[in-house]
Amino acid sequence: MKTSAYVLLLFGTLALSMCGKKNEHAQHDATKYTCPMHPQVIQDKPGSCPICGMDLVKMDATAGADGSIMLNESQIKLANITTTLTRFENMGENTILTGKLMVNEEQTEVVSSRVQGRIEKLYLKEIGQRVTQGQALYEIYSEQLLILQQEYLLALRQFDELKEPRYESFLKASEKKLVLFGMTKEQVSQLALRKKTDSRITFVAHVSGVVARIDATEGQYVSEGSALYRIERLDQVWAEAELYTGESSLVKTGDIVRVKISGFENETVVGKVTFLSPEYRQGSQIITLRAQINNSKKEFLPGMQATVILSHSEKKAIALPVDAVIRDGKGSHVWILEKDGAFKPRMVQTGLENFEKVEITEGIEEKENVVITGAYLLYGELVLKKGGDLSAGHHHH
Repeated sequence: MKTSAYVLLLFGTLALSMCGKKNEHAQHDATKYTCPMHPQVIQDKPGSCPICGMDLVKMDATAGADGSIMLNESQIKLANITTTLTRFENMGENTILTGKLMVNEEQTEVVSSRVQGRIEKLYLKEIGQRVTQGQALYEIYSEQLLILQQEYLLALRQFDELKEPRYESFLKASEKKLVLFGMTKEQVSQLALRKKTDSRITFVAHVSGVVARIDATEGQYVSEGSALYRIERLDQVWAEAELYTGESSLVKTGDIVRVKISGFENETVVGKVTFLSPEYRQGSQIITLRAQINNSKKEFLPGMQATVILSHSEKKAIALPVDAVIRDGKGSHVWILEKDGAFKPRMVQTGLENFEKVEITEGIEEKENVVITGAYLLYGELVLKKGGDLSAGHHHH
């Protein structure tokens, strides 16, 4: 009888042990691992993602029942997730004006011939070529310049031989004539050194910019004052846009406006309104706005599309970047970084919205840690893990 009881006890212990191991094995088998950056990768055991090489994480550890998501530091860095503490700031409505960049006509240089003669060579033959100050533009044969060079050499020889003050004044006057007719001081110094006239003189650019027009050809005879090149300087450009008379109260000459330029969307530049001109067009009065933009790097070119932003009706409000707010059929929500390190979605109400920011009227208080970049990646992760029902179990804060 004792033996039978012992056997029963032994079998019961073994059965419980095997059952525990079976449950443990089943639980291990049920655990799935996935890549935080490529959720389509799912494996039964830990390892590396075959696409990006990241360590796989447990699927049941990435998204909680309340929609919260846990990420480690490397995952946060790879997903470019950043947060900011909310605060009250100036928030205003924006009026968006579409326009384009124009040449600053006040910085346009027309290169004209200083003397009568024949164009022997053009160094710049294509519109759009960049020019730097001191660069050779054209070479000209001019009898007028030959005579002036001979006068200078004669005055130089007389001064060297006689050393009288009056011959020194003659020399300075001859040198001044050569400079006024377009020769550089360096060219005059070379003339004095060689003591020999040059029938072909090279003229150089006095400003840097871009060739906008070429009005001469090689072999062409030109008179004094004939236009040869038009050079547009790009140190400053104009952003021009149009607004209706009802919007004229939003801006005045001297105001600072923000400008976004096609190709530089991530960079907002500032411009100063220098000109407002009303004109009538098809029965409506249109106002042309011109804002001057500094372009020291020469990266903004005439013809680029530009957007001029007029801000008005400012007030204090909690505002977030537009990309921080996720909108779907259930409403709007943001992601909050909780104290335990979890990212949790929260439904919010939005109000005023402009080109860059959106007002949060309900759902967030001041000094809460809100995700401002990477919110869409978190939303995609939640959709893949939990179906993306952000309103389930959530309420306004």
